[in-house]
Amino acid sequence: MSRFDDTPITTPMSILHTDRLRLEPMRPEHLDGLHEMNRIPEVMRYITGKPETREQTLQMIERVMARWAEWGTSWWSLIERDSGRIVGAGCIQYLARDTANPLEIGWRLHPDCWGKGYASEAAQVMADFAFAQLKAPLLCAVCHVDNGASARVMQRLGMRLKGQERWYDMDCHVYEITADEWARSRPQDA
Repeated sequence: MSRFDDTPITTPMSILHTDRLRLEPMRPEHLDGLHEMNRIPEVMRYITGKPETREQTLQMIERVMARWAEWGTSWWSLIERDSGRIVGAGCIQYLARDTANPLEIGWRLHPDCWGKGYASEAAQVMADFAFAQLKAPLLCAVCHVDNGASARVMQRLGMRLKGQERWYDMDCHVYEITADEWARSRPQDA
């Protein structure tokens, strides 16, 4: 029996789509693709500072599945629709995994997908999910102070720099956007 057998499967509502990506809540069948990415030092540089072992990636999937069951949100695998390949991961989760904090948006990509707009594409649909489905009043994002690429994605989302704070054992720039600001930035139906 798998250690995943008791974890409920997420709803179809939690599977998101963009023109190029399908975002699926992390599942055991994503292990190979996620580990392929998380074992690369450059991917983990601003996250944990070191690559993950296969067992660590498996443990991460278990934690994520439990959060989906408890919170109705967590990490998605970003799957390229044309190839079926996992090219990244993205999340809507509570900042520092504490329900007393606001929801946070985050992402990571395989290096051969950097600079292709996948992070911005996924972030748009994840932010829509946070505001429309979860009714978040505020969405924040944090990035290591040296991670300019992630900061640019946050800025493209319309997030504003709140300041510098310490999160996840590192100095971070903190960005945020309210539900009202998000709604005003979205195209209105004619």
